[in-house]
Amino acid sequence: MNIGDVSIRSGLPVKTIRYYEDIGLVSPLRSENGYRTFQEKELHKLSFLARARSLGFTIEVCRTLLGLYDDHSRESSDVKRIANEHLEQIETKISGLETMRAALSHLIDECAGDHRPDCPILEDLGGISEH
Repeated sequence: MNIGDVSIRSGLPVKTIRYYEDIGLVSPLRSENGYRTFQEKELHKLSFLARARSLGFTIEVCRTLLGLYDDHSRESSDVKRIANEHLEQIETKISGLETMRAALSHLIDECAGDHRPDCPILEDLGGISEH
């Protein structure tokens, strides 16, 4: 398969596929004229990477997960540990976003939103507190 075919089948942009090759996540064969030739195993790896990235795993964690996927003597506890660590990071981000939402919602409620120039939102952003 050429890179265009693999892009369509994996759902990844060509640029991303080239990047993954540059950093060693996939290694397609090269024909005499230099064109990439992808086998089913590279397509599978690219689909794996697309799914892992859609779940928010970093490139380096994806590299680790691919290594575990290829290691048939792996222990599932290693994979579960990585997934649990990632879930904890997601939960921390969600908590931070909820805090940001509450703070911004409060500021919006405090702003009259009328013709007057005073605005608690801008005062907060500027570090000015009258409360």
